Amino acid sequence: MTRHAATFTPADLTPQQVRALRTEISVATRPEARGWWRRPGPVGRQHTLPEPAVPGRLGPGAAEGGYWNLAKAWVAPHQATSQHIAGIYPFVADSGLGHRGPILGVDLNADALWQFSPWEAYGDTSDRGTFSTNILVLGAYRGGKSATVKTLITRSIAFGHQAVVPSDPKGEWVQVAEAVPGGRVIRLGGGTGTRLNPLARGPRRTGVTDEQHEQLVKQRRIGTLIALIEMTLGARLTAVEHAAILDGLDQCIAATGDRPTLRGVYEQLRQLAEQQHAALGTDQGAIQPLFVLRRFVEGDLSGLFEDESTVEFDQDAPIVVIDTSELFARGDLAAQLTQVCSTAWIQAVISDRDAHRTRYVVREEGWRDMTSLASLQMFQQWLKLSRHYGISNIVILHKVGDLDTVGDERSPERSLAYSIIGDIENKFIFRVNHQEQTALRQRLNLPVPHVEMARHLRKGEFLAYVGQYAYLVDCFATSTPWERDLFDTDDAISLSAGEATDWAQIDSDTLDAIWPGTAHNADADADADADDVPGWLDSPAEETTLEDR
Repeated sequence: MTRHAATFTPADLTPQQVRALRTEISVATRPEARGWWRRPGPVGRQHTLPEPAVPGRLGPGAAEGGYWNLAKAWVAPHQATSQHIAGIYPFVADSGLGHRGPILGVDLNADALWQFSPWEAYGDTSDRGTFSTNILVLGAYRGGKSATVKTLITRSIAFGHQAVVPSDPKGEWVQVAEAVPGGRVIRLGGGTGTRLNPLARGPRRTGVTDEQHEQLVKQRRIGTLIALIEMTLGARLTAVEHAAILDGLDQCIAATGDRPTLRGVYEQLRQLAEQQHAALGTDQGAIQPLFVLRRFVEGDLSGLFEDESTVEFDQDAPIVVIDTSELFARGDLAAQLTQVCSTAWIQAVISDRDAHRTRYVVREEGWRDMTSLASLQMFQQWLKLSRHYGISNIVILHKVGDLDTVGDERSPERSLAYSIIGDIENKFIFRVNHQEQTALRQRLNLPVPHVEMARHLRKGEFLAYVGQYAYLVDCFATSTPWERDLFDTDDAISLSAGEATDWAQIDSDTLDAIWPGTAHNADADADADADDVPGWLDSPAEETTLEDR
């Protein structure tokens, strides 16, 4: 039964008397003063017993001949790590991106399916949304980058999205395009006779005036020529060389009825270089671009980009892949030039906003698009216009250090390259090497715990940065056998089950036949006995002691 006590303090008491009265009241209201049994000793949980569970000193256990129920049982509070607490209390787990877009994997923090679409994330007006549709994919070899990107592409086709691979240097996207119904593969090199014209006009863009359309086409053509020439020369063009290229392009457009080609520009530059004392010295400025374009007309890249296109881009194909694996062995520069030309040809076709199509543009070996200032500027413009054209550029890099090949240290080219990848808001970071820690912190501004986590990710796991939020995703957790077999890029180095477990046994006679000893050369020439080599299984010769010597 609870007892209540009320005290009245006279108003004329001094402070000392008030304190003394409170002390007296405190002593009078203690349990000992009311006659309750209490173990003597200092007050504290370690020296006293809690209050009994039922009235009485011994409880009901003593009367029934059982136990003494002296007090309530004291249970220690539960202790656990935040990882286990998140499993016990679901409200501490992240809510994820929602349920829009194709399933890409499992969110390991929320233990839920992780669905992602760059267009859905861009259209999300909440704090989960992003301001860009481009994706940076970064990770070491065998981290699961290609398989994850292929999973995203193939599953997005069911949502009405399309995909384009401007350059497939390894040929790994060819089997994906062939497996998808309606997929298209365009093969370059290897005697196929296929040509792509990077200076093609492309379809008429809707929603713009004729003057605006002509200006856009001219800028793309000039940018392609300058990127090709500067990439080959490894230096920036002078003002005179720029003027010579513009004159050559304008004269080619006039001579071909607005159907310029690299061969046509080459012929115009040769005529300009042969002129003596041309206006403003453009005859001298045409020499360097002339020799560069000669490589496409008569050199190792001839038969690919110098004339009119022999194929057309299929606008309705769910995936279009340009197979450049035959050109990969010609060197890095040839691969870079090929990538610029094929990208320019595709850009002329798919950059139509009013077509209301959403496409992924997969840029394998993305550093090849950023090897010169002109190509960097063209690449940057292409990334900025991706939202305008409904395009999601997927830039794949093996490491941040790939961009160290762009320009010299502290050069404008390298700074622009790092700025471009830093501006890509959506990032998929796979397992990285130890050497990448500093680059991830400095170049991509990743938190230190995330960088440490990226070093220990398993194959198929990646850190996904979408807008202001980060997620830990396992893509392979939702992969089907069909996808695993189709997307596997390690089949060339994988051992079969038989090769991995069944080891061939070689008997001793076979070994001695490979390296015969003296016992197996009895019928040999006697003169060869002195030069005979002991066999592998022969008994070792007796050791010679000092006494024998």
